Amino acid sequence: MKAKTELKAARDNLLQIPMSRTLKSSMAPFLALLALSLMAGCAVGPNFKKPAAPDVGDYTGGGLSATVAGNNLPGGESQRFTKGADISGDWWTLFHSTPLNELIEQSLTNNSDLKAAQAALSVAREDVLAQRGVYYPAASASFSASRQRQSGQIAPTPNSNAFLYDLFTPEVSVSYVPDVFGLNRRTVESARAQEDAARFQMIATYTTLTANVVVTAIQEASLQLQIDATRELIASNTNMVQILQYQFAKGYASRLDVAAQESQLAQTTATLPPLLKQLSQLRDLLAVLAGQFPNQAPAEHFELSSLQLPQDLPVSLPSALVTQRPDVLQAEANLHAASAKIGIAIANRLPNIELTASSGSTALAMNQLFTSGTGFWGVGAVATAPLFEGGTLLHEERAAKAAYEQAAAQYRSTVLTAFQNVTDTLVALEQDAEAMKAAANAQDAAKIALDLAQRQWQTGYANYLSLLSAEQIYQQARINLVQAEASRYADTAALFQALGGGWWHRADLAMDTHDK
Repeated sequence: MKAKTELKAARDNLLQIPMSRTLKSSMAPFLALLALSLMAGCAVGPNFKKPAAPDVGDYTGGGLSATVAGNNLPGGESQRFTKGADISGDWWTLFHSTPLNELIEQSLTNNSDLKAAQAALSVAREDVLAQRGVYYPAASASFSASRQRQSGQIAPTPNSNAFLYDLFTPEVSVSYVPDVFGLNRRTVESARAQEDAARFQMIATYTTLTANVVVTAIQEASLQLQIDATRELIASNTNMVQILQYQFAKGYASRLDVAAQESQLAQTTATLPPLLKQLSQLRDLLAVLAGQFPNQAPAEHFELSSLQLPQDLPVSLPSALVTQRPDVLQAEANLHAASAKIGIAIANRLPNIELTASSGSTALAMNQLFTSGTGFWGVGAVATAPLFEGGTLLHEERAAKAAYEQAAAQYRSTVLTAFQNVTDTLVALEQDAEAMKAAANAQDAAKIALDLAQRQWQTGYANYLSLLSAEQIYQQARINLVQAEASRYADTAALFQALGGGWWHRADLAMDTHDK
């Protein structure tokens, strides 16, 4: 329908071109043939139909139930899944962290990958507008002026029989290729589908960027706590080695005990540099995500205690997932483009018609132009059809059909991967709660053991080595709990990304670029 409207507009625009009465009358057959071809055109090839939503009722085999790691535990609050609920366009604000919100806004403004994706969308949009030019006739004007001498052996060109003369020729030419079989429409359709693909690629970059910033901030906060606990472990092990070395010197401990503790200290110390390296790399990553150089990393350091765990988690219906995930929509746009290219390949095998018209004036002097007897005009039509191309066009059509089958398989693969992402994330959140609950119980048990060891050491019923050993176990339990808590936060962010990220609630992303 939209293509027919544009073709009608092209016809009306042509009829409104200022022309002399003589030129209009001379081009009447051209305009009549043009109008007839515009009305009679049809588009060969398949008309694209959006793939139906998968007939799947749920993501997992069982129903969704609330998960809880411990109501009195930071990050252990109950998380409730609401099936069919919508996703906020700024879902990261549910973590209630002002520094995190500011960093994401900075990233959305300055990130180079997002800017590149936006520029790619602009390129695709301009390509569509440029391709739409084929709907309109092409008009050109020319003016030639020459001074020439004719050979005396042949008849002179001017009526004055002069052999030396000036010649001035202004001319207007109009040409048009009627879209009889829909070659132009299918080409524009393919360009529009490619624009859609670029748009959803940009949106995918946006959703990935926001999720990466959140997850990286969570990992930084987790690593800082792990580093603190590791340093306390190293201090505890160092004290233990010093005590054993003193006892060995006095004959109360064996060399084997000292060597074993020194090995334990070395192993614990060896875990610190990788943590420091990873923390530094995460800080660098945050800076780059925000469009800054590594030495311009954000001043704020994130802490898990400053984040709140989102408790109400929306879970989109499976039928809605394929309309929300940008990677699925991009695959659908690629499928649409492949469908249109089949029509292009078929149209290339059919006859092609070009209509031309020209009008102008030729005179021996400038002041004689457009006077009686100096005008000329011409109209014409050329039809061409491929007769033998060595099988090129046939195989191009077959290749286009095979490319459509490839795009269809890739679309299905993308849909399956999308459902897998959501399912994996839902299962991860359930297991994260259980893992955090177990880690919390382990830390509580280690804390009780540490408290008992401290009392026994203070009353003289236990030696200092027992106290240090209990402290070492407690610090390791702390590290495990921090890791479990960070996984719960990170997988919560991953769920929002897996469900599409709520981009359709942001006006700058939800706008259909075809309407601009």
